[in-house]
Amino acid sequence: MTEASPLVRRALLGVLLLDTLLLATLELFFLPLRVGSTGTVPLPVSVLVAILTTPLLVVLTGRLVHPRAAFAPLALWVLTIVVLGLTGPGGDLVLIQDWRGLLLIAGGALPAALALGGSLATPGRK
Repeated sequence: MTEASPLVRRALLGVLLLDTLLLATLELFFLPLRVGSTGTVPLPVSVLVAILTTPLLVVLTGRLVHPRAAFAPLALWVLTIVVLGLTGPGGDLVLIQDWRGLLLIAGGALPAALALGGSLATPGRK
C-alpha cells in the first residue's frame, strides 16, 4: 500500500474530526431518549453508539493519519460533550444530570482512551 500525501492525511483528519463532532452532538441530544407508553423507561442508546464509535474514530485516525494524531478525536469528543452539554443552546443543560450522563462520558472516553493507548503503542511512520 502506498503512503498517503500530507494533504490527503490532513483531509482525512478533517473528515474524522467532523464525524467526531457530529457523533458527539447526536449522542448528547439523544441521551434523554425514553420508551414506553408514558415515556417512563430511559433508553440510553447513544451510550452504545459512543462505546462503539469513539474508539473506532481513534483507531482510524491512528492508522490513516498518524499514531500521534489519534488523540484528536478523543479530545474533540470530550470537549464537545463538556461544552455543548454544560453550556448548550440557549444556556440549557443538555447533559443529563443523572446516571445516563455519567455513563455517556465513561462509555465514550474510557474505551477511546484504551484505543489511544493501543494506537500510540504501535510503531509510527518514518
